[in-house]
Amino acid sequence: MIHVSIIGATGYTGVELVRLLGLRKDVVLDHLTSRTYAGQKIQEVFPHLYGSIDHTCEEMDLEQVTADSDVIFVALPHGHALPIAKKAKEKGKKVIDLGADFRLKDTAVYEEWYKVAHTEPGLLEEAVYGLPEWNREAIKDADIIANPGCFVTSILLGLMPLMKKGLVVPGSVICDSKSGTSGAGRSEKVDNLFTEVESSFKAYGVAHHRHTPEIEQLLTEMSGTETLIQFTPHLVPMSRGILSTIYADVTGGHSAEAIHAIFEEAYAAETFVQVLPAGMWPMTKSVRGTNVCQIGVTVDPRTGKVIIVSVIDNLMKGAAGQAVQNMNLLFGLDETTGLNTIGLFP
Repeated sequence: MIHVSIIGATGYTGVELVRLLGLRKDVVLDHLTSRTYAGQKIQEVFPHLYGSIDHTCEEMDLEQVTADSDVIFVALPHGHALPIAKKAKEKGKKVIDLGADFRLKDTAVYEEWYKVAHTEPGLLEEAVYGLPEWNREAIKDADIIANPGCFVTSILLGLMPLMKKGLVVPGSVICDSKSGTSGAGRSEKVDNLFTEVESSFKAYGVAHHRHTPEIEQLLTEMSGTETLIQFTPHLVPMSRGILSTIYADVTGGHSAEAIHAIFEEAYAAETFVQVLPAGMWPMTKSVRGTNVCQIGVTVDPRTGKVIIVSVIDNLMKGAAGQAVQNMNLLFGLDETTGLNTIGLFP
């Protein structure tokens, strides 16, 4: 049995982890922590869990959590995973951080974009970036996994086949991404009120979104060439889902058919990445509730630019689902365990 604790179990990402892991026969949920709902049954906070998962939320006791757990999921805002990972490391336990604390390799870059001090640079060197399609073998032996950002996942999977082959012209990448409101978390914010988002569509974080350096770091690793991107996220009036439209110049004048074949070959063995047939374009509803990324790709014959459309469920492949996929790899399981679902429609 795998003993699991979820720190921050009552946020959108945390409760999605509870849903995915709570009924698994190979998992024991030891601790579900929540400052807001400590002492309450989680099924009372989230009635969709009623009759299935009756654990009581509790304040975090780090000594007890690290003593009892084989793996600790940290579903907290940036800055909060650092002391948890330090204690877990001391006790030989695994950590999967769904925040940003271990994603960026340079502490100065982290502090510039997240405006908090990084207090554990030594642990940062040990952390493994948790995109299985890119880093599968390293994930298997990791002690600390940095679960990728949601926007980042959709963009990296969309560009990876071309970046690995060095086919993208440096400096030409433009990423235009749209997210549902759950991507902003469950805390009270005026911008996320129904009356603010309903019948509206807006850009935010223009030219300074925190996922930008994470995307650039990984694209640089994939291509071997320093890569800068133009990234603009948008908020759309839906609860969950991300659609990224990616534009880039490619070298060598490749045809749409040739580019599509590169994607099919790259993801032929990947359960959770689906390259759609030519002329078929993904939509967020198709992957709702799944750990799947669907991709459509073509080349505009007028401009020669490649156009990639990538969709994920931000709470699944963009967060909790990918974290469970990483956990499965850590413990030598088939990485699809507990994640083989068909999307919800309509």
